[in-house]
Amino acid sequence: MNKTWIISFSVIILAQSFIFKTNQSTRFQIQDNYEESATFAIFRNSQLPIPPKTQTQKNSKILGSSDASKKIYVDLTNQRLYAYEGDNLVYNFLVSTGKWGRTPTGVFTVWGKYRYIKMSGGSKLLHTYYYLPNVPYTMFFSNSQVAPSKGFALHGTYWHDNFGHPMSHGCVNMKTEEAEIIYHWSGPVISEGKNSARASKTNPGIEIIIYGITPIE
Repeated sequence: MNKTWIISFSVIILAQSFIFKTNQSTRFQIQDNYEESATFAIFRNSQLPIPPKTQTQKNSKILGSSDASKKIYVDLTNQRLYAYEGDNLVYNFLVSTGKWGRTPTGVFTVWGKYRYIKMSGGSKLLHTYYYLPNVPYTMFFSNSQVAPSKGFALHGTYWHDNFGHPMSHGCVNMKTEEAEIIYHWSGPVISEGKNSARASKTNPGIEIIIYGITPIE
């Protein structure tokens, strides 16, 4: 067997192995309910506890009217989320956007809202691996350039509290109690007795505008 061919083949195998071990793409699984059997989560290769299940708060705490034009703006530069009804700013929250993966910019719409999901991804080799059951109040968004399968979302966060600084693999991390507010405030509307909703022509998802440049920290 040709020695040059053997060396080339070995280089290809090593390169493929490195790509696999450093692949930081996000995988997600929609949960029907809170996963009681999940006993731990992993963030940046470190194990941590999962908070207990909490009851969804009454919608009476949510500000604003249901008939106004609603939009969400995510400011990457200042790590903030702004929620508007028409020209009125109704919510202003600190967030954490992509550090180990880029948060896309542009105009998006929410295609689905789920009370709990399971997320995993990152790289064990780069110490960015994560395995996160019971991610609360997840709002997936997409557009014609960013497919739903990419798994970008706004969601609650129990694995860090460093909001105002980039801390994600591309999603928009929010304090769980603030993610809950946005979850119930925005479309698609969740039917009575349900925890989740898919957007449709008659029940559209809210528009999300993401702009700015994420700080390098």
